[in-house]
Amino acid sequence: MRIRAIFALFLCLGTLLPAAGRGEEANKEQKVSPLGPRHDVVVVTGTFEPVPLEESDRPVRVFEIRSEERLLSNTLVDFLQLDPSIDLRQRGPGHLQGDLSIRGSTYGQTLVLIDGMRMNDVQTGHHNMNLPLPMESLERIEVLKGSGSAFYGSDAVGGVVNFITKKPEISEFRLRTGVGNWGRNQQRGSLALVKGSFAEQIAFFRDFSTGFMENRDYRNLSLTSRTEFLTPLGGTRIFLAHADRPFGAEQFYGDFNSWERTKTWVAAGRQDLGKRTNVSFSFRRHTDLFVLFRDRPEVFTNRHATESYQASVRRWEPVGRNGKLHYGAEGLHEAIDSNNLGSHTRARGAGYAAMDMRAWRRFFFSAGGRLEVYGAAHTEFSPTAAAGAWLTSRIKFRASVSRAFRVPTYTELYYHDPANRGSPDLRPESAWNYEAGIDWNWSGRLRGEITVFQRRERDVIDWIRASPGGLWRATNFQRLRFTGLEAGVTARVRRLGRLDLHYTALRGAQDLTPGYASRYVFNYPRHYGIAGWQKVLPGGVALRSRFGALARYGREPYAVWDLYAARVRGRFHPFVQLSNLTAASYEEVPGVAMPGRGILAGVEVAVFGSGRAR
Repeated sequence: MRIRAIFALFLCLGTLLPAAGRGEEANKEQKVSPLGPRHDVVVVTGTFEPVPLEESDRPVRVFEIRSEERLLSNTLVDFLQLDPSIDLRQRGPGHLQGDLSIRGSTYGQTLVLIDGMRMNDVQTGHHNMNLPLPMESLERIEVLKGSGSAFYGSDAVGGVVNFITKKPEISEFRLRTGVGNWGRNQQRGSLALVKGSFAEQIAFFRDFSTGFMENRDYRNLSLTSRTEFLTPLGGTRIFLAHADRPFGAEQFYGDFNSWERTKTWVAAGRQDLGKRTNVSFSFRRHTDLFVLFRDRPEVFTNRHATESYQASVRRWEPVGRNGKLHYGAEGLHEAIDSNNLGSHTRARGAGYAAMDMRAWRRFFFSAGGRLEVYGAAHTEFSPTAAAGAWLTSRIKFRASVSRAFRVPTYTELYYHDPANRGSPDLRPESAWNYEAGIDWNWSGRLRGEITVFQRRERDVIDWIRASPGGLWRATNFQRLRFTGLEAGVTARVRRLGRLDLHYTALRGAQDLTPGYASRYVFNYPRHYGIAGWQKVLPGGVALRSRFGALARYGREPYAVWDLYAARVRGRFHPFVQLSNLTAASYEEVPGVAMPGRGILAGVEVAVFGSGRAR
C-alpha cells in the first residue's frame, strides 16, 4: 500500500511541473548512423509515449536497419550481437534456437515484441526468438535494458526487445542471393508498393544449409506482409507473417541425434482512433514437432501447439500545460495442446496508468503502474519511476526503479521425461531493478555512456538437480541478485570511420542449497567486451568489423571476430561476410558446439525503384 501511495503522489505532481525539453545546444545535435547523418531517432520501447532517444530516461539501445546495414549483415542476430548486455545463446548458425538474455537474465526473462505486440511462447522461452522476420521487413530494433513489466506485463524481467517493422517509402523491388560453405544457399527479397496513403511491402527469406557437422542441417523460411492505409478513423496497419524451420538438433538436448521442426504464424492489426487513442490486436500460433532420435521417431516424439490472442486499447490526455496522462487496458489468452504437457488455457487482464512530465527544458520524469490479474484472482502490481536531468548541454544523468514479474511456462509446470520433471506448484518470479547512468555527447563525434544497475529477484525458476545422474526438476529458489556495469564509447573520425567500444560486467549471487547444480541461471557472461569498426571507402564499398570477447561464469573465455564488406552504390550490390575468422572453438550453450570459420558471398539487385541502398 505504501508503494502504491507513493506512485499516486508522483502522478499528481505532474499537474504542477512546467513543459519540458533539454538544452538548446543539445537539441540541435542529431543522431548519426554508422554510414552517415540521420534524422533524430524517436523510440517507443520503454516509454508510454514516443520520445527522442536523447530524452529517454531509461537505457534504450537502437539499431537502425537501412539497406546498407542489411547488406553488411546476415540475420537480425548480427545486430543484437553488437551490445554486450545482450547475450543470445545460439545453438548454431542461421539464427537457430537462440536463448535471449539481457543483463544475465534467463531465456524466459526477456520479452520479445513485434511492433509492441508480445511474441513470447507460452510453451517455453526457447521459442521466443522464432520470429518470422526477414531483415527487409524491419526498420529498427529497440532494446530496453532493465525491468519492463510496468509497460508490457509478464516476462520483462531482464529487458525487452522490440522489432519494429518498416513502412515503405517508395515502390521498389529487390532480390538478393548468396552461397557459402557448409552447403549454404540463401535468398532474400522484398517488393514495396506505395500510392498515396496506401503502402504495402512483402518480404521473404530462405536460408538452407547441409550443416557444419552431422545432423546440424537446417532450412529457414520466413514470409511477411505489412499493409498500411488511412481511413476516416485514422491510420490502419495490418501485419501478417509465417516462418517454417526444420533442423537437426544434434547435442541440443543431450547426447541424442534429435530433430525438430517449428512453425510460427502471426497476424496483427492496429487502428488509430484520432490522435490520442489506438486499439490493437494480435494472434500468434506456434507448433513444435520434436523427435528425440531422428532415425527412430517412434521411440520418443512430442507434438506441441500453442496459441495466444492479445488485444489492447491505449489513450493519452494532456494534463495542464506540462504533462501527459497515459492509460489503457490489455487482455491476453494463451492455450496449449500437447501430447506431453497436456491441454491448458489461461487468461490475463491488465490496466495501467502513467504520468510523463518535462520540466524547465532540462528535467524529465515519468511514473506509472500496471495491475495484472490472472488465474484464480492472482494479481501482480508492477510500478516504475524514472527521472533524468541535463546537467549541462552535453551531459545527462538518469535513474530509475521498477518491478517485474514472470509467470511460469507450461514446460516448467508440466513437462516430463526420464531426465526432467516440471512442477505444477511453481510460483511466479518477481524482481526489482535499480539503475543510474550518465550519457554524454560531444558534438556528435564522441558519445559515451555508463550505467550501474542491480536486479534483485525472488522465487527464481531454474532446473536444478542434486547429483550428476539425478533428475532435473523445475524449482523456485528464494533469492538471486545481479549487479552490473555497462560502459560504451562511440567515436567518429573522418578518415578512420566509426569506432564502437562497449563493455558489460556482471556479478551474480544466488541462494541455492549447497550440493545442487543449476542448469540455466549461471551461464551468464561475467565480462563481455565488443569492439566494432565501420567505414565507407571512396569507391562506395562499406566495411564493418566486429570483435567480441567474453568470459562466462565458470568457463574459459573465448573471442569471435567477424568481417563484412559490401558495395552500397548502384543497382548491383555484391557482398561478402566472413564469420569466426580465427576459427575459435566455443559453446554458447554448454555441450552444443558452434561452427568454425564461415563465408557467405553473393549479390543484391535493385530490380526497380531506387538503385542506391536505402
